[in-house]
Amino acid sequence: MPFSFLAHTADVRMHVTGATLEELFRDALFGMVALADPASHAERQPLGREIALESGDPTALLVDFLNEALASMHTDREAYTEVTFHSLTERSLQATLEGYRAESFGEDIKAVTYHEADVHRSSVGAWETIIVFDI
Repeated sequence: MPFSFLAHTADVRMHVTGATLEELFRDALFGMVALADPASHAERQPLGREIALESGDPTALLVDFLNEALASMHTDREAYTEVTFHSLTERSLQATLEGYRAESFGEDIKAVTYHEADVHRSSVGAWETIIVFDI
């Protein structure tokens, strides 16, 4: 599994790895959606959402990306099952999120924090980071 949840006293910590930066971003998004535990309507209404972001470094870009997706999850009751990156560098991205309307969420994620976040390459060359969710 490309993501796992780690013990934390007040929040939820998630360790994410990916062979590429795209995999890291994708699996971080899917981990966040899994944590939110969306319940779908009986009839899943497919949807798509475009995101374009620029940030100072890959860590800020990942946190901004997840917070942007989280904001849409909350305001529009969306859950994402696919992401297509049209462009992704260490400082910018353009992507399409696809998913469905969610009836509710089992976990209330308030924010994705910068605490412990540090997108970097591991000793074996994979991308990795820790993400802390404020719940």
